[in-house]
Amino acid sequence: MNDNRVRNIVVVGGGSAGWMAAAALVTYLGKGATVRLVESEEIGTVGVGESTVPYMKTFNSQVLGIPEADFVARTQGTFKLGIQFNDWARIGDSYVHGFGAIGRSLGPLPFHQYWLKLFLAGRAPDIGAFSLPTAAAPLNRFMAGAADAPPGSPLADIAYGYQFDAGLYARYLRELAERRGAKRIEGRIVDVVQRGDDGFIEAVVLESGQRIEGELFVDCSGFRGLLIEKTLKAGYEDWSRWLPCDRAMVVACESAGPLTPYTRVTARAAGWQWRIPLQHRTGNGYVYSSRHVGDDEAAATLLGNLDGKALGEPRPLRFTPGRRRKFWDRNVVAVGLAGGFMEPLESTAIYLAQSGIQRLLGLFPARDFDPLLAERFNRESAFEHERVRDFLVLHYHATERDDTPFWNHCRAMAIPEPVRETLELFRADGRYFRYGDDFFALPSWVQVMLGQRIVPRGYHPIVDEVPEADLLAFVERVRRTIAAGVEAMPSHQAYIEANCKAQA
Repeated sequence: MNDNRVRNIVVVGGGSAGWMAAAALVTYLGKGATVRLVESEEIGTVGVGESTVPYMKTFNSQVLGIPEADFVARTQGTFKLGIQFNDWARIGDSYVHGFGAIGRSLGPLPFHQYWLKLFLAGRAPDIGAFSLPTAAAPLNRFMAGAADAPPGSPLADIAYGYQFDAGLYARYLRELAERRGAKRIEGRIVDVVQRGDDGFIEAVVLESGQRIEGELFVDCSGFRGLLIEKTLKAGYEDWSRWLPCDRAMVVACESAGPLTPYTRVTARAAGWQWRIPLQHRTGNGYVYSSRHVGDDEAAATLLGNLDGKALGEPRPLRFTPGRRRKFWDRNVVAVGLAGGFMEPLESTAIYLAQSGIQRLLGLFPARDFDPLLAERFNRESAFEHERVRDFLVLHYHATERDDTPFWNHCRAMAIPEPVRETLELFRADGRYFRYGDDFFALPSWVQVMLGQRIVPRGYHPIVDEVPEADLLAFVERVRRTIAAGVEAMPSHQAYIEANCKAQA
């Protein structure tokens, strides 16, 4: 029997994406394959991915077997229940997109339909009162979950992500990957060698002259797309017409105030600014449209809206929002920014990299590289990126702001058909229908649409079949349950001090 297994894997590029890929590949294939990572200390990483969605908990624990407390302490991390959006629909507005469920379903309908009838009548509070992460975040309360919580308690299964230092995470993963057998090679790639008959990559050549041969290459080279684009010309789909921001200024500042269990995102005149609290500092950035503001003004805006003293000068980034037309081409698979980039408005960059890595493990090829595997990988990756794109487009388009040319453009721009249909259905009577295996599900879309003043005109007709007294009792019971859960949670700072405090 011929052994057709891939035995030689080369990861091109380090950073979070490269070392996540190397760690996962060596964990599951290291006994039968060699995993090598090529990176150069001369080439920096983007380093904007300091905030995540809840999937990272699954990837760290179930895919890599990383203890949570150790990871958080080693990366100066904090916890994240959601994102606070300020000034998006109107200046002065504020809402939280919290992770996890809203209330609980009753019969065939989601909770927000029952709440909606009472809210439209002025008899129910904001939707945030019915989601534990959404309600707890502004109060700076957090816990990872209570093992002894009774069945049905919102404390039994709390959805949360992390806020952490991406550079420290990459270092942490490097140590883990090397312990499990991955090899790191230092050097700048100056040439890529292809097979003459089919264009498959045979090797990469370093500045030193060293030739690194491989059977499968994982491109984690960031925006450059050294293999997937510069060599294989996979193509790029530009989404600037829907996502107008194309630049960012990034700077860290000293910590100020309590550690908040949420990322803060504030709309600015030509984009938006993030604030990510870590144990040792606060990460900040201004994502903006170069057509509407200059770099110097953007840097000044960022520096003028920090909570603490800046720890350096703002660092500029340039990008084109979009995705590769092929994520997997021949024997190259692009992961992370090499596959596509969408601004970190909903903290999806690291998720998309982790999802791509897990998809690669599931579709891992033999040496004959069955094209059906690549086709499946590309189809699923494209769908995932497009649906994340649509969720981000919602944030820009669903605004009433008319105070700057940027927001006038966003409010009036044409939008993808799935977003238009979703908005029309929700505006009518609050219905939301998920598109296939869309990463952002009903709680996310509903919270953002309501938070940005898209209030339905009516509600689902089945709601009227519930007697009014029963409806009031049901909604109030859910509110009290959430409020009691929040009250039982310690402060975010206290939880970190007790469980995962980083060394100074």
